[in-house]
Amino acid sequence: MSFIETIKQRARSDVKTIVLPESEDDRTILAAAKVLAEGTAAPIIIGTEEEVMDSAKRLGADLTGVQILDHTKSTEIDKYATLLAEIRAKKGMTFEKAKELISGDKLTFGIMMVKSGDADGLVSGACHTSADMLRPALQIIKTAPERKIASIAFMFDIPDCEFGEDGIILCADCALMQDPNPEELAEIGAESAASFEALIGKKAKVAFLCHSTKGSADHPFVDKVVEAVKIAKEKYPDIMLDGELQLDAAIVPEIGASKAPGSPVAGQANVLIFPNLEAGNIGYKLIQRIGKAEAYSFLQGLAAPVNDLSRGCSVDELAGVICITAVQAQQMANK
Repeated sequence: MSFIETIKQRARSDVKTIVLPESEDDRTILAAAKVLAEGTAAPIIIGTEEEVMDSAKRLGADLTGVQILDHTKSTEIDKYATLLAEIRAKKGMTFEKAKELISGDKLTFGIMMVKSGDADGLVSGACHTSADMLRPALQIIKTAPERKIASIAFMFDIPDCEFGEDGIILCADCALMQDPNPEELAEIGAESAASFEALIGKKAKVAFLCHSTKGSADHPFVDKVVEAVKIAKEKYPDIMLDGELQLDAAIVPEIGASKAPGSPVAGQANVLIFPNLEAGNIGYKLIQRIGKAEAYSFLQGLAAPVNDLSRGCSVDELAGVICITAVQAQQMANK
């Protein structure tokens, strides 16, 4: 069974409500219809009923049973505005400003639904930049108590691939932290290990990537990764991790054995931590496009499941992220 089919099966076991604020995007309508048909989530589409159902009719999408909320007419606006004003009071947010923002922006309204417990999770980003989507998520939802930062990971299911966990590999950070310092890089490694084990159910083997393997190059870029690995080993002793490792040393057994003999991770890594966003963004798109991989992005480290999409995502990928969000909501509810 593929990664996403396993996730769908888990999502069906305890169906969660997932907010979809981008009703203007056809992929949102089609993905909502898909998860409804598969029984993997109860989507809440934010928009007017007329606009949403007109889109569904045009697309041939069956939205029978879907919940549609017009954020401009919601009876919850005052409740959400009061809460947002409290959360952002130190930044000068007033009730009036909060009410205007919530009633005028579907994304903020959706995030407030999650914050208030009126929905279990949210998926957006198909037509928002990551920055525009993540800003309100980080400001309102904030990081989990045990985390200082959030990061964005991609889970890849690569066809006919012997690397990783039978072709399943998690990569981070690919869309949020521009140039993490060693402490932040170590935390991204810990977040990613936790995500992999929660979603895959197998032991994470975390490789901190670099252009150097075990001192083969001398540069401040290398020093950062070496320090991150040192911090991670001290702070997270239960995680199987190593670095600095070049990509081939991380995933190819014979090269790992040659370049990093004795490493617990080299040659068998299933979690790849990139040294900065430039490497991460380029790397994930290479895997997705050239490797023809199924790619599912999700946020790590937040106090509630709010997930960002790639603007180039397909309907199937969007539906898959909805399912991942539902499983994250299950896990958070059981903590």
